[in-house]
Formats: sequence, structure tokens, C-alpha cells
Amino acid sequence: MSDPVPHTAPGGPRAAPGAAPEGTLDARYSGPGATPADWAVAQRRLEEAELFWLSSVRPDGRPHATPLMAVWRDGALYFSTGAEERKALNLAGNPQVVLSTGTPVRNEGYDVAVEGEAVRVADLALLRALAADWLRKYGEDWRFEVRDDGAFQGREGPALVFAVEPRTVFGFGKGAFSQTRWRFA
Repeated sequence: MSDPVPHTAPGGPRAAPGAAPEGTLDARYSGPGATPADWAVAQRRLEEAELFWLSSVRPDGRPHATPLMAVWRDGALYFSTGAEERKALNLAGNPQVVLSTGTPVRNEGYDVAVEGEAVRVADLALLRALAADWLRKYGEDWRFEVRDDGAFQGREGPALVFAVEPRTVFGFGKGAFSQTRWRFA
């Protein structure tokens, strides 16, 4: 049986580099009178969220999801993982990911999902700035030193750092339901 409703959301405009993207409302998943959310709403959620879920693909094609901490800096989400952890092994074969955050209730809050490519960060100056961001956001348990080989060093050992610049971001308003899509250049 074929589904009469297409599942692809309207394309919407793409943001120019450095510009705030314009949100496009998907009326199929939004309540009456809903309007697109402002990008500042989604960006604030990304800055303030303490926990994210990373969805990636295992080498055999099966999905994998795991919670992790991340920081938002200069238009990208950053996360870390050990080189031999499932996350890093998945990214070696397929760097396309989704990072999502939100509330675990149906009728309140705002959820955000970021689609993009996870790219390894090795720039030592950026890693030092990110280590300071992690410490400021998560406290002493998440203190990292920056190694000369371009990795974090924490209590659990070395960790690779990845950046995800958004390609597409979805925002899901709950209670007054809405779905906004932002596209980036």
C-alpha cells in the first residue's frame, strides 16, 4: 500500500554562511496557527542543552544511538569520543550523523535535531578553546588537557573531538505543536 502523503518536507531557503537561517514551517506536522520558530530559539537550546543523542550508522548498516555531552561554538556542535568507541568506529565508515536534544515529555518543551557531517578537529588552538567550553559547561569532571596529537586527554584516556556543522536543523515545538526546518549553505 502506498502512502498518499509524501514524507519529504519542503526545501525552504538556505542560509548564507554566517547568516541566521530562515525557518520554514511544515504545516503537516504543525497545529493550526503555528508559525516558524526563530533560529535564536533553536540555537539557545543547542547552547544550553546538557545532553544530546548522537545517531550514527554501524559499518554493517545497523543504526546506533548513544547519549553524550556536546558544546555549541561558532555555528557547530562539538563532541568527543575515544578512538576505539563505537561512535568513532561508526564515523570512520560514515560521518553522517544526527545530534538531537530536547525534553522527554509530549506536551511541553522544544526538541532540536541537527543533521550534518562529523569532522575530526585537530587544530590545537580550537581544541584548547573547546576544552575551556567543556569545563565551563560541565564542571571539573569534564576537564580536558589538549594533547600535541590533536586529541583531548581526560581521566578516561584520550578522546577524539568532532565538529558537526548543521546542514539541516529541525525544531519540534510541543504543546502548541510545530515543526520548523532550517537549512544551511
